[in-house]
Amino acid sequence: MTHRMSRRARVLCAGLGAGVLVPFVAGAGPVVAATPQVSCTSGKAGLAAKLQKDITTALANRNGTIAVGLYDRTTRTTCSLRSTTAYDSASVVKVTVLATLLWDARKHNRYLTQREADLATAMITKSDNSATSTLWRQLGVARVKGFLTAAGMTQTKPGANGYWGLTQITVRDEQKLLALITARNSVLSDNARAYISKLMGKVISSQRWGTPAGAPSSVSVHVKNGWLPRSTHGWRVHSIGTFKGGGHDYMISVLTHGNSTMNYGVTTIQGVARAIHKDLVPTTG
Repeated sequence: MTHRMSRRARVLCAGLGAGVLVPFVAGAGPVVAATPQVSCTSGKAGLAAKLQKDITTALANRNGTIAVGLYDRTTRTTCSLRSTTAYDSASVVKVTVLATLLWDARKHNRYLTQREADLATAMITKSDNSATSTLWRQLGVARVKGFLTAAGMTQTKPGANGYWGLTQITVRDEQKLLALITARNSVLSDNARAYISKLMGKVISSQRWGTPAGAPSSVSVHVKNGWLPRSTHGWRVHSIGTFKGGGHDYMISVLTHGNSTMNYGVTTIQGVARAIHKDLVPTTG
């Protein structure tokens, strides 16, 4: 649709990258019996148990609802926690917007225009909300849904009425998206995959927190984060990233809400990330 976004929608999108603190009242303490456990499998002896222990330790005493996904192609290692729990996407959906744009351009046998390339660069590298809204309106929800169907991302529900930041996402689907970006497939062309990775590798330094935390220097880092405060569930703070090097090729998604501040969510994600990088790509000294 081409109508202008409502004032409420503009305010919401503006808050997606803002550091505005909203009142948040913590609920009662967590019920231990109901807490899902981290589940890991691996083709490398001992690695699954180590990851499960270290991720669990990293999450000990952290408030909020935290979902984790890990996949390492090299060792056929997976870890998951709350992989099907839905979260408001905040700016993490911007990778899906870019993937949809490239998927749709390929269907019409065309390259991106310079305008589209400029918008895409601002959207990913600086998390520019205005650029995202422009591309979201251009594509329309029908095309986004078309890409999600092609990608098998059946748990992702696009936000309505221009509220792209309220798209519902899960760790399972974010991991599917990262898998498409990092290996040959029939959904995204090799050029499209390289383009997405290039932009995720050029995210400005102030937004390179989250899943890259603790990644050794031998590993290349590609990241996209999202953060959004709302009156329910406090801050949503998310980070998705792909990593290659040190003999490994892996992707991490961590989605959280129920954080009292943005920084609290960042700290939670980075604790998980450090445990994963340390176990997958141990460094000496």
